[in-house]
Amino acid sequence: MSRIGKLPIPVPSGIKVDIKGSHVKVTGSKGSLERDIRPEIELRQEGDQLIVSPKGTSKRVMAFWGMTRTLLDNMVIGVDKGFQKKLIVEGVGYRAKVEKGVLVLNVGYSNPVDFQLPDGITAAVDKNNQITLDGIDKELLGLTAARIREVRKPEPYKGKGIRYEGEHIVRKVGKAGASS
Repeated sequence: MSRIGKLPIPVPSGIKVDIKGSHVKVTGSKGSLERDIRPEIELRQEGDQLIVSPKGTSKRVMAFWGMTRTLLDNMVIGVDKGFQKKLIVEGVGYRAKVEKGVLVLNVGYSNPVDFQLPDGITAAVDKNNQITLDGIDKELLGLTAARIREVRKPEPYKGKGIRYEGEHIVRKVGKAGASS
């Protein structure tokens, strides 16, 4: 029995869920998301709740049950409230700015890095070099944040680079001075 899979998904007012076989479309005030769910999983709407149930008892089906419920819950939350991820650009001379859907990163390379934001993801940069990514698709948002972080990962000596807000960078001790 999946502890996560057996929980019903609450559907707030103003959110419309269309179920056609294994295809699900969730529409809300922020936009709409679509997904095909596994054929081993059954989805039905009862009033203002979505119920996810397995069509078997194999280990594989049980694994998909909880995952499918979480993916559908993220779709409902995304079209209702949206998701946000914050990245911090840290280092002397390191800067970020947004120009027409392109995130321009000056992070120690000889030329600035132009990062094209995918459709559905918006970015804003404040004066403290904090990048705020917004979107309704949690999966795409996390992937985009990871790809931006990949441009210049934080290094362990001074912590320079792009890191997630709240991420702890384990620091290393630098070279010891000449002690002879």
